[in-house]
Amino acid sequence: VRQEQGAVPVTILSIEGNLDASNYQVAIASAREAYEQGARDLIVDMSAVPFMSSSGIVALHTMALIFRGVQPEDSQGGWEALHSLDRDRDSGVQKHIKLLKPQERVAATLVKTGMNKFFEIYDNQDEAIASFKQS
Repeated sequence: VRQEQGAVPVTILSIEGNLDASNYQVAIASAREAYEQGARDLIVDMSAVPFMSSSGIVALHTMALIFRGVQPEDSQGGWEALHSLDRDRDSGVQKHIKLLKPQERVAATLVKTGMNKFFEIYDNQDEAIASFKQS
């Protein structure tokens, strides 16, 4: 986790390795800790994530809720967490969390699940940082 400065401070959470059931709670905890320390805009750098399971989708959705200031469902609730995600997907593109450089397999998962419409996705870190504006 690191900070960058654009028009507003932006926190970048870099994930390395698969994002799946073995570590999705760690990813959520990192995002929650950043939010509790005052971060309000987050980029999730996925350039080093070769695979993402449904647990990874739940992690991204939970991060989005945290950065909207919403108390998320229990992410260990399995199907309920996925149903919550399905209901929330139509809420539109997230303003305070964006994805950076998902690898081809992860990008395909985002498209299959419709999450590519839930998150802005960038290939360039500077452009992702510049996309956050003061509110």
